Amino acid sequence: MSKPILIIRTGHAPDPIRARFGDFPHWFRLGMRLSPQQLRLIDVAAGESLPSPREVAGALITGSAAMVTERAAWSERTAGWIRDAMDVELPLFGVCYGHQLMAHALGGQVDYLPGGREIGTQPIELLPTAQPEALPATLPPVFRAHTTHEQSVLEVPAGTLVLAKSIRDPHHLLRYGQQAFSAQFHPEFNADVMRAYILRKRDAMRREGFDADRSFRAVSPTPDARRLLKGFARLCGFDRAVYPETGRDRHDSATLVEQATAPA
Repeated sequence: MSKPILIIRTGHAPDPIRARFGDFPHWFRLGMRLSPQQLRLIDVAAGESLPSPREVAGALITGSAAMVTERAAWSERTAGWIRDAMDVELPLFGVCYGHQLMAHALGGQVDYLPGGREIGTQPIELLPTAQPEALPATLPPVFRAHTTHEQSVLEVPAGTLVLAKSIRDPHHLLRYGQQAFSAQFHPEFNADVMRAYILRKRDAMRREGFDADRSFRAVSPTPDARRLLKGFARLCGFDRAVYPETGRDRHDSATLVEQATAPA
C-alpha cells in the first residue's frame, strides 16, 4: 500500500460552519480527489504527535483560528517538524495558518497584515517567477481565490520564490525548494463556505471599515485555485483520482449534503 498524505490539522472550522459543511480535512480530501484511506490525519493543536516525515508521501498543513505569532508549543513543535521534512525533501503544502507556519519555520517573518484583514473572493495575480515548472498545477495569469486572514507573511525566508500576490498581500503563493509550497488563500473553500465566513465576520468587518455586503455579493467559485490541491496530490504520487475530472466545480452547493454528512 502506498504511503498516505498526511493532513496536519492546526485547528477547526467554526462550529456553525462545521455543522453545515464539514471540516478542513474533508474539504482538502475532496479537493485532492482522494479516499479517506489515502490520508492520515494528525491534530497537532490537540497534542497529537507527528510521524517521521519518511512515513508519509507528503504533508498538507491546514488553517487555524490561532495566530503563528502566539508561538504556541504545539505550533513551534510543528515548525521543527517542517524543517525536518524539508531536509528530506518531503512534498509540503501549507494553507493560511499552514502557509504562515512554513514561512516562520524556515526563517520568514509573520505578523498582522497592514490595513486589516483580507476576506472574500480575491483576484490573485501570478508573478513572472511562476513558470510552469515552479507550480504544482497550471494556473491562468489571474485567478480567483477565497481568503480570510488577519496575519500574513510579511518577509519570506531566504531563497523563497514568490509566485503570486493579491492587491493587498504580496506573498499569496510561495515555493520553498523543489517540492514545498504554501498559499495564503484557501483552495479548499467552496463559495458557500466563503459566504458563511463573511457572515460570521461581518460585524468585525464593518467595525474595520469593510463593506461586508459587497464582499458577500462578490463571492464566486474558484476552480483554478482548487486545482492546486489535485496538483499537490500528483506531486505526492497520487495520479488516480477517486472523483472523475469534470467541468463542474465539485465545491458548489450540490456537494453540501455530502460534506455535511461526512466525518471530519
